[in-house]
Amino acid sequence: MSSDIICRYFKKGAEIEISSNDVGFRGSWYAGTVLKPPENDKGKKVLVEYKTLMKSESSAKRLREEVELVQLRPAPPPEKRLKYKFSEEVDAWYNEGWWEGIVTELSGDDKYAVFFRSTKEQLHFRAREMRLHREWVYGKWVPPLEQAGDDQPPRCNRMQNDSLPAENFERNFSPGTLVEVHSYDEGFEGAWFSATVVKNMNNEKYLIEYQTIYDDKDDTKLLREEVDSRQLRPYPPDIGIVDRFEVREQVDALYDGVWWVGVVSKVRKNDKYSVFFKAADEILTFEHSDLRMHQEWINRKWLIAPKVPEL
Repeated sequence: MSSDIICRYFKKGAEIEISSNDVGFRGSWYAGTVLKPPENDKGKKVLVEYKTLMKSESSAKRLREEVELVQLRPAPPPEKRLKYKFSEEVDAWYNEGWWEGIVTELSGDDKYAVFFRSTKEQLHFRAREMRLHREWVYGKWVPPLEQAGDDQPPRCNRMQNDSLPAENFERNFSPGTLVEVHSYDEGFEGAWFSATVVKNMNNEKYLIEYQTIYDDKDDTKLLREEVDSRQLRPYPPDIGIVDRFEVREQVDALYDGVWWVGVVSKVRKNDKYSVFFKAADEILTFEHSDLRMHQEWINRKWLIAPKVPEL
């Protein structure tokens, strides 16, 4: 972390969020204030005061602690978000802090089920108790804030260069890498297309070649297309053969050469399953061989999706 970023965002009195490396608290962020900033960027400790954590259950004094600089990030500006989508990464307010999770169910009446990878729990929240999950990367929020304000922290004196190194936060794919592509087109919600990376276009876009979609102009050639880096994820790893899927398990179903995210609604005879697709509000029947366990690519890690509480 550069000294410029330290000076801009972690000076005395700065509003921050603090992460924990303690077992059981990974993936959580707590609001705080910098009491004593680091002297430099060489691993010095930072004295902070938590806003919601006390020294003890019986104490009225806020907890103060020395933490590593890498455990800090600025407090993200508040955002008004009314709705969230299935599989969207969010932070949920729980036990006096923000916990990283993923939306696994839209229950209606402004209720959402959120799964926490760190604790393997699924809990329910309202929209006002959630926020879009973001990462602090090289002095910028990823994904970017919807509305960037003009209230940026003051800059240090003698700052010579305001530019910060760019990073493809999601991932870097080399030519020839097998990937899956998500489409933003209407009617393709929950669909993942197999493809191969042809070229990195160096503008957060990739030229990819689909494995099962052919070019309209020449139906002997596979379709090539430029896509945004955020539409890509690595090809899911093979987690072995699943002997039997159960009702309410999230699966990917292969239909017309495309993997569609759905939920098993009924186990039928002869190794067949009824699968419900929420986006299309449709139930179709599939052979066991056309299903795979649904996995989510979260923070550069694969997570097997939990069962949905109800259909």
